[in-house]
Amino acid sequence: MAPGGSTYKEVLESHSTVTDYDIAMTKADTNLTPAKTTAGLGGKKGISSPNGVHELLECPVCTSLMYPPIYQCPSGHTLCSNCKSRVHNCCPTCRHELGDIRCLALEKVAESLELPCRYQSLGCHDIFPYYSKLKHEQQCRFHPYNCPYAGFECSVTGDIPTLVEHLKGDHKVDMHDGCTFNHRYVKSNPQEVENATWMLTVFNCFGKQFCLHFEAFQLGTAPVYMAFLRFMGDDNEAKKFSYSLEVGGNSRKLIWQGVPRSIRDSHRKVRDSQDGLIIQRNLALYFSGGDRQELKLRVTGRIWKESELWKDNGC
Repeated sequence: MAPGGSTYKEVLESHSTVTDYDIAMTKADTNLTPAKTTAGLGGKKGISSPNGVHELLECPVCTSLMYPPIYQCPSGHTLCSNCKSRVHNCCPTCRHELGDIRCLALEKVAESLELPCRYQSLGCHDIFPYYSKLKHEQQCRFHPYNCPYAGFECSVTGDIPTLVEHLKGDHKVDMHDGCTFNHRYVKSNPQEVENATWMLTVFNCFGKQFCLHFEAFQLGTAPVYMAFLRFMGDDNEAKKFSYSLEVGGNSRKLIWQGVPRSIRDSHRKVRDSQDGLIIQRNLALYFSGGDRQELKLRVTGRIWKESELWKDNGC
């Protein structure tokens, strides 16, 4: 359980097993040695990056590569536009006033360079023109994923197998095989739950991993519960799957059907977009039955491939 969390129960009933879970309160590499390969997608013929030129393109303040506008002081020392305001327009090397002098020569030299993707060691072997490299890296399929655990901020990144082991070993997340699930979320006093995240559950389905989230929070002035699924992979893969969630009681039910969001989208982004099953607290307590003072909410769900749905429909 995350530090500072409060203990609630989540009962997993899939595969005839019963498991207790905790709930946590929500709180709110660069290797640029040029590769001796042909230019990859979007690449073009250019000058490779010798160490001297590469060092000239490193900002002396943040040590990141500089992109236009690149500024220089009267003595010729350069720095990036982001750091220009951070140093209060004073050259960090000679202390002269920077002004607004552009280093057009260095910007021009950068145009002719090609550099490998920073994720070369993770499997991306393409090289790119200097000014295309940054955009590629933001979308590179080898870009490490952030840990999808939502109980507290976790800075761990890595590929999917690394994160699966991290979730099991460090967050003690339960892993379950199968494409259907049946959960009961229990809380003796739901009025205490204002911003809370039930412990993440991961399902192995179709050889992929899916993260089931369930939490309570304020939507405007209304207290709500929300359940949604995230896919451990990129968005283009996530779109190959669909899922449904169902909650009910007292001869009523709500059904949600959608496409799982990639873990490239943060947990908070998905939650704030309301892309999932949302249950008003009063309705959740109505579904719970009894005196409506205790939360006993049953959520069932299923994951499928679109191709499997077509087969089921005889297509």
